[in-house]
Amino acid sequence: MSATRPNLPYRIHALELGPMENFIYVIEDIASGRAGVVDPAWEPEEIIALAENKGLQITDLLLTHSHHDHINGIERVLESAPNARLHLLKSEADFWGRALARPELHHGGDVLRLGSTEIRILHTPGHTPGSACYRLPAGDDLITGDTLFVFGCGRCDLAGGDPEQMFHTLNDLRTGLPRHTCIHPGHNYAETPTSTLDEQAQGNPFMHFHDVAKFVHYRMREHDQVRSSPYGPIPKPSSG
Repeated sequence: MSATRPNLPYRIHALELGPMENFIYVIEDIASGRAGVVDPAWEPEEIIALAENKGLQITDLLLTHSHHDHINGIERVLESAPNARLHLLKSEADFWGRALARPELHHGGDVLRLGSTEIRILHTPGHTPGSACYRLPAGDDLITGDTLFVFGCGRCDLAGGDPEQMFHTLNDLRTGLPRHTCIHPGHNYAETPTSTLDEQAQGNPFMHFHDVAKFVHYRMREHDQVRSSPYGPIPKPSSG
């Protein structure tokens, strides 16, 4: 699955791999043939084969967070691309506590260059302390990891999770980015693989709350009792 729109410097290729319906993304910089792999996991040979089949050189690995299901292919991909750089937020590296090969540690607001493609790093805590989303502003694409799913959001009950932070993160995404931004989530948990922020503002129940205590109750106690994947839209209530 690939996303291509005219006049953009990049393409986004998506692979659904592993038992947890992970999306692994390969960002292709069209002019240079460089590729950035987001969250290499589960079946690294598939990732390597995609790059080889399209004539791409993997030069960067970008992590949205450090949970095992998003990083278990790092070593194999680095073996195939010995000069590739590994990117994640410093706060996530501190939380992870693992010695990393060739790390480049970042802060929210930093910008990466993948050839002609600009990638902005957003710090989006809640699922983990250093969770990141990667924004490609030329096409208003946003790779969201486990921060924001189509009509869902990441768990906050694992180590490092914080539902109050998730509340503020989701509200910042809803209010701070263009409504036509296309989100590319870390798992295929919904009826459609991608969506716009406007569709999420209208139909994602986690984006309907204006009261943090109500959000925390819904995320931590109610949601998993009343919903199951594949997720679909829920109408926006009159108040939240």
